[in-house]
Amino acid sequence: MEEWLSGADILKNLGLRFKDYRLRLNLTQKEVSEKTAISVPTIYKFENGRLNDMSTSNLMKLIRIVGLQSNWDKLLPQLPESPYLYKEEKKKQRVRHLKS
Repeated sequence: MEEWLSGADILKNLGLRFKDYRLRLNLTQKEVSEKTAISVPTIYKFENGRLNDMSTSNLMKLIRIVGLQSNWDKLLPQLPESPYLYKEEKKKQRVRHLKS
């Protein structure tokens, strides 16, 4: 995907790809609907680039149906710990009280 696509364009591309996966798995839109509780018209619109918005929950359900749930980690991979996130603890200095 290109770097500066709109959300609707990204959703359109994902829908087209999803349709290809669904067909290769020999699943009908009705079967996907029954397994995900997403309506057939919504799946149809998604696959044909006519859906402008989709909840993350529904997108995750569709991704699971085609067996790609392990790819979510690639979207935002876990970063290694950064030394800049640690705050150095300052040593507490003893305060001397002078006797008067």
